[in-house]
Amino acid sequence: MRRTSASLVAGSLVAALAWASSPSSPAVALEPSAGVADLTQDINQILADSRLTIARAGVVVKSAANGEELYSTDAGKLMTPASNTKLFTSAAAAETLGLDYRFPTTVLNTGRKAGSVLTGDLVLRGTGDPTMLAEDYDALAAKVAEAGVKVVTGKLVADDTWFDSVRLGSDWAWDDETAYYAAQISALTASPDKDYDAGSVIVSVAASGDKVKVTTTPETDYLKIVNKATVGSETDVLIERQHSTNTVVITGTVADPYQEWVAVDDPTRYVSSLFRKALAKHGVTVLGPTVTGAAPSGASELAKHESMPLSELLVPFLKLSNNMHAEILTKAMGRKVANQGTWAAGLKVSTDFAKANGVQVLNMRDGSGLSRRDGFSPGSIAQLLTAVRGKPWFKTWYDALPIAGNADRFVGGTLRSRMRGTPAANNVHAKTGSLTGVTSLSGYVTSAEGEPLAFSIMLNQYLSGSPKDIEDKIAVRLAQFSRSAAVNAPTQLREAPASTSSDLECSWLKPAEC
Repeated sequence: MRRTSASLVAGSLVAALAWASSPSSPAVALEPSAGVADLTQDINQILADSRLTIARAGVVVKSAANGEELYSTDAGKLMTPASNTKLFTSAAAAETLGLDYRFPTTVLNTGRKAGSVLTGDLVLRGTGDPTMLAEDYDALAAKVAEAGVKVVTGKLVADDTWFDSVRLGSDWAWDDETAYYAAQISALTASPDKDYDAGSVIVSVAASGDKVKVTTTPETDYLKIVNKATVGSETDVLIERQHSTNTVVITGTVADPYQEWVAVDDPTRYVSSLFRKALAKHGVTVLGPTVTGAAPSGASELAKHESMPLSELLVPFLKLSNNMHAEILTKAMGRKVANQGTWAAGLKVSTDFAKANGVQVLNMRDGSGLSRRDGFSPGSIAQLLTAVRGKPWFKTWYDALPIAGNADRFVGGTLRSRMRGTPAANNVHAKTGSLTGVTSLSGYVTSAEGEPLAFSIMLNQYLSGSPKDIEDKIAVRLAQFSRSAAVNAPTQLREAPASTSSDLECSWLKPAEC
């Protein structure tokens, strides 16, 4: 049985601190406890949904201004958070790395330059930049050529030692190994697009006469393409990389153009192939083979690229729920604090940060929430949300969260098709979370009286029919909340129901479908 409690207020209260986008309005002095009691009744009714009969549901609502608990059910129960884990990772990264943090990628040389000949090795050293595109590696190669280098007598060395060599999370599902949203983590990686899906390549198919044409973005021969697809009257095609290989097998029929994001095996080798080809394109020949290893301490810098600052990276990271950004930032935190670019070191930074901010119940196994062994309580999430409001980086972080009902993909993010046309639209700033049988929504909403609220909704172990609409109903009801009066109007959900056919984050569906 669910245990439900709510704090009843002794008098009317309007929070002095509200979000800049939500001006306060004066409260009407009616029955002091009517609004909170009404909120409790309505959330209980929403949670009585038959889909949750055999499921687990934890919900906490607090005043973000003073921490007062307004609603709580199973606040202390450990539950699977899915991508709500990113709230902890992103907040810890903002605190530990700082909003000005950038990922440098450098080209070094280990020998002497005599004319246009470099006698020694050329080293490409990465620190995990998830925003590196093929064109950025091309620009680095161009800088090497501009330095007057035409021949490198030694090897091309790929230095990915900023992070350890563990590529995949220990609890990640085997059948996700080829999926771009579970791509391998390396200090040298590349993205095919400006969603910055690090460690993946876009494979595209299109009918060309009576044959199926296959292309990749970026153009690369690192993947071995086995094209068994045929031209047909409809597009019903499967593009799939075989486990632990770089062989992509394409089967089915193609009528209209279609593309799939595919994770590569060994991002370091993939990046090395991109860079070597870029060097050749700019007239630089490397005589030796490509190897991996650490750059010697005396190596000299030839070229450098720096990523956008963390303040900007937070937008694609949180808006689009990018798993790779979470894991890269986790290892980057470990490297900064403990000089170890490992999951263990980075996760300790995140958990230490959470505990320092009053979080009691948490079990972090990765930075993204892909692991089903991640565990948080809704009370812990609400505590984090309340605690970080005083941080100097809070506004940038808050603005980077998905915003309900805003159709702009880099504003609304994973909430862009939800709660449109309701009091929650352009109001709720919250992180979504989705795995099979798991959904969560945690963040902030401004009440009808201008009071900032923090909330966490965690629904686990449901069997059929995604209950994201339950999250939406609660969020909309919070946007309607008034401390001094009951809400008599029925809760409006949205203009049109969002698709609930998938258990993945909507931004993980490529191309984006919501």
